[in-house]
Amino acid sequence: MIRKIRPGRHRDSTIPLINVVFLILIFFLIAGTIAPPLDSELDLVNTADLEGREPPDALVLYPDGTLRFRGRPISAEAFMQDHDGGPVRIVPDRNAPAPVLMEITSNLRRLGAPSVFLMTEQALE
Repeated sequence: MIRKIRPGRHRDSTIPLINVVFLILIFFLIAGTIAPPLDSELDLVNTADLEGREPPDALVLYPDGTLRFRGRPISAEAFMQDHDGGPVRIVPDRNAPAPVLMEITSNLRRLGAPSVFLMTEQALE
């Protein structure tokens, strides 16, 4: 009796592709954080029409490299003499030179500031 030889089936194996996609999905779920969306009933404050003022306990760095504290010119040394020892906040102007900002922050750290925070503008959109 002669047997017929059936042609071999060529199946496209999608299982390896599914495994790769699943592993990529798991990687991105672990590596990234998914932030919950803001509540739809939440109405954010609009600050577009407010006059910008620096916080009262922050140093302000102007584009010309001068520091001011509560509206008066001050040096980093004079500020640290009267500072209570907590973190120092600096509000730099957008056009302030970066090397001057770096020099001031390193001077503040050298003079005893435990940490220096830069206060910036943040947009939610």
